[in-house]
Amino acid sequence: MKLINPLLILRILSTILLLETISFLICLPVAIIYEEPLFPLLLSAAFTGLLFIILRIITRNEKTTKLSNRDGYVAVTLSWLVFSIMGALPYLISGTIPSFIDAFFESASGFTTTGASILQDIEVLPYSILFWRSFTHWIGGLGIIVLVIIILPSLRITAQQLMGLESSLKEKIHPKTKSVGLRLFFLYLGLTIFEVFFLYLGEMDLFDSLCHTFGTVATGGFSTKNTSIAEFSPYTQYVIAVFMVFSGISFLAYYYMIKLQFNKVKYNEELWFYLGTTLVAVIVIVGILSAKSTGSFETIFREGVFQTISIITTTGYVTANYLLWPRAAIILIFILLFAGANTGSSTSSIKMARHLIVLKNIRNIFTRLIHSNVIIQIKLNGKPVSDKANISVISFVILYLFIFLAGTFVITMTGLDPVSSASGVAATLGNVGPALGSIGPVCNYAHLPDFTKFIFILLMIVGRLEIIAVFALFTKSFWKL
Repeated sequence: MKLINPLLILRILSTILLLETISFLICLPVAIIYEEPLFPLLLSAAFTGLLFIILRIITRNEKTTKLSNRDGYVAVTLSWLVFSIMGALPYLISGTIPSFIDAFFESASGFTTTGASILQDIEVLPYSILFWRSFTHWIGGLGIIVLVIIILPSLRITAQQLMGLESSLKEKIHPKTKSVGLRLFFLYLGLTIFEVFFLYLGEMDLFDSLCHTFGTVATGGFSTKNTSIAEFSPYTQYVIAVFMVFSGISFLAYYYMIKLQFNKVKYNEELWFYLGTTLVAVIVIVGILSAKSTGSFETIFREGVFQTISIITTTGYVTANYLLWPRAAIILIFILLFAGANTGSSTSSIKMARHLIVLKNIRNIFTRLIHSNVIIQIKLNGKPVSDKANISVISFVILYLFIFLAGTFVITMTGLDPVSSASGVAATLGNVGPALGSIGPVCNYAHLPDFTKFIFILLMIVGRLEIIAVFALFTKSFWKL
């Protein structure tokens, strides 16, 4: 009996390389329209295509029909690494980002939907590279997951086997058929089309509308402008804010809406907790800004609403330098780096379902202090949460906070100040992007040493895979029969 099946894993990676090859080719029309060199994208596609062919030849006799949990953990982790490394090729070949670690950082930040950047002047980049940069968000957000669902049946691997290990849909959606995967894809595509349409009604052209939509529906945050969303009109900022909220909602909820199963949406505790938390945070931050600012209320309201939603949904778009806000608002922004939106959306961080379960555990502790013999069953969305699931959630939150503290210590040791270190770890582990201090909303990660950037890359990938999938590879039990 094998611990892992290398040929099966390579077969899955070959599919990932095929998807990336197609993704490079999708960007070619942009280079043609704007009369830019085609070779960065063509060479990138040729290289990944060649690797795809080689892996397919190597695994041509692989007939295994069962994907074990071990195979799944290795395949999913390697998939994100392969996607991120290969995604750096257009930056390197075009010379827009000549350093490998910087190109790897930008690529990983795109695919993990983090939105942290090392680019100091985004607007000088060719349109085709800017499009690829934003498109990595869309692929990483949900597109890659659904596309893999559609293609995996050809490998005789069920979608549920691999999806059960992927972060953003792990606990909510378990598609059993290709048709459900297609419906999810069309939901994602539909949200994309609607936002492009509404942004295009404003001052954005089609190119900017597409790029900023990719960053919104994937809750990524890459912009085509150095000032992010700040230079766009209030109309555009409100449209993006609304779609950030929509993108933080579980695709399971949308799926139920389309099937007209509104009761399942009505009793979705996580959805209402997410919307309620967002509303309360918006009210508090707008209230703080109103009390301390002399500007127009509309501007204060818009900036407060936008930045709060952007951080909670882990999108990371910026309309204001929140480091100039009152200290209470900055502290709340830091706390919201740990929020996240709904499980089953393209967001990251801890997510609302886990926060809910932790709060219910805390409530139960106080209840037992008063009524020592009472037996209380924790429920989520009206369904009992098993002890195993409850322990898993609590363990995840503890491990998440431990990684945050350990990461902060390591980054501080590299010479970064404590505020920048702590917020940077929270922002990359939670796939948010902008942090505080020297890597705040009007700064970026360009000035950091390569080792520090590499640590942040690892945190992005670990955060996107929700920690467990990566850490399982480093346990003794994983490598024992």
